[in-house]
Amino acid sequence: SGVLFFLISVFRIREYIINAIPKNLKLAISAGVGLFLGIIALEQAKIVVAHPQTLVTLGDLEQWPAVLCLLGFVLIVAMTYRRIVGGILIGVLLVSVMGVPLGLAQYSGVVALPPSLSPTLLQLDFSRMFELTFLIVIFSFLIIDVFDNAGTLIGVAHRAGLLDENGNLPRMKQALIADSFAAMFGALIGTSTTTSYIESAAGASAGGRTGLTAAFVAMFFLLALFFSPLAGMVPAYASAAALLYVACVMTQGLAEIAWDDITEYAPAVVAAVTMPLTYSIATGIGLGFITYAIAKIIAGKFAEAKPAVVAVAVLFAIKFAVAG
Repeated sequence: SGVLFFLISVFRIREYIINAIPKNLKLAISAGVGLFLGIIALEQAKIVVAHPQTLVTLGDLEQWPAVLCLLGFVLIVAMTYRRIVGGILIGVLLVSVMGVPLGLAQYSGVVALPPSLSPTLLQLDFSRMFELTFLIVIFSFLIIDVFDNAGTLIGVAHRAGLLDENGNLPRMKQALIADSFAAMFGALIGTSTTTSYIESAAGASAGGRTGLTAAFVAMFFLLALFFSPLAGMVPAYASAAALLYVACVMTQGLAEIAWDDITEYAPAVVAAVTMPLTYSIATGIGLGFITYAIAKIIAGKFAEAKPAVVAVAVLFAIKFAVAG
């Protein structure tokens, strides 16, 4: 999957697909990524929990994780309004420290050696490579990789103000190649897909706009391997406060959608809403493409149903039919 991901990035197929996404769908993807972050944050803090009748419901707000998450969230919002540098990090650390006497953050040391890679390094199995089920899995992984990362790239770049007036990202090819190389490298060492993640929006919201930001983050992640007990002290509710703040920031994309054309905003809303509800960026993009293409064709707006849009819609329809 990573190799195919790399090839379609090198030959600009993936760039062509991303640039073919209509501008209003791109704005909806940015907002949908924000909504996705929001439901992840609320779930981590147990503010939203599962329910057999209604799928989700309100959790117990008397529990400390929910209270501290909401406290961290309002602290981050207030510090951001006051332009306090590092407001997100300060809010996360403050509520983490508050959780220590409550038993919510456990101290387990400061330094530890990273675990060995030998159990998963280069543990590849090609014995079923040409079976139909294997090919379906590869196809599914590729579609998810391509469009999950497309959504993440669009969402984070939009938040950082890096998209041009047409909603396209300059020098996209370099970003896509880096993404696909990470997918291959991660697979070789035995991790889940190591491509771009929506949590990167937190860095963009804090002001990170260049590759230097990512380089320093990578450096500190390497250092964190040796300080994993200390890093592990930060509880889920604390990081959830930061995610909830970023969710609010990213949903601003909805305000920029063209609300005067229902064939534009209806598919955009479908894309944005289904991302958190299906727990998948790729699924939201797929449903957005399908509804956009069909709505444009039935409405007689054939010029706006561009071949690339229709092709991607058909591809997603096949994916949903074959792989679910």
